[in-house]
Amino acid sequence: MKLNHINLPVKDVAAARDFFETYFDFKPVDVKLNDTLSILKGGGGFTLVLMSEKLNQNGNHTYPDAFHIGFFQSTDEEVTATFERLKAGGIPLAQEPQLIRKTFGFYFRHQDILIEIATGS
Repeated sequence: MKLNHINLPVKDVAAARDFFETYFDFKPVDVKLNDTLSILKGGGGFTLVLMSEKLNQNGNHTYPDAFHIGFFQSTDEEVTATFERLKAGGIPLAQEPQLIRKTFGFYFRHQDILIEIATGS
């Protein structure tokens, strides 16, 4: 069985959509009025749904501390190139890429979402 989509509630759907388009090559396939929801397609047919946190029925607007999403790269050089592209774009990065367990990578936050960029498979 293959995981094929995830729905992420975000504070600013338009800004999150722009972020994932700019830095991770996602393409919008459906954008709802007033930016309440955007559906994006990524590599391998993965679907990323960005939903306004205002639509959370129970009012929960935070992720658990350890929750994160990850983007695996093939080489250390690709990890470093992604870091440099994010840095050049003004994305706040708290740490340089480094050895993390058995991979090379880094973590950062965007709209309260913890994101990992690392070598892996």
